[in-house]
Amino acid sequence: MKKTIITVVGKDTVGIIAKVCTYLAENRVNILDISQTIVQDYFNMMMIVDTGNMTGQYGDMVDALEKLGQEIGVVVKCQKEEIFDQMHRI
Repeated sequence: MKKTIITVVGKDTVGIIAKVCTYLAENRVNILDISQTIVQDYFNMMMIVDTGNMTGQYGDMVDALEKLGQEIGVVVKCQKEEIFDQMHRI
């Protein structure tokens, strides 16, 4: 299993979750855990996904999700679990 943490932050609009999840499903990225909140008008979502069976390359997914985020007015960031763990080990 290759875990990645995906965060999505921005002004709340209709369809943010649907568009991100549709992209992931189309590329065989499995959502392991998901949490989302809306504080006032700001949307925040964190997902832990498994990219082990993903079609395509990791970098392509990162670029595509960043572009998708720009199209829907949010910021999408991806971070591999091992990098996230190393950053927070200090």
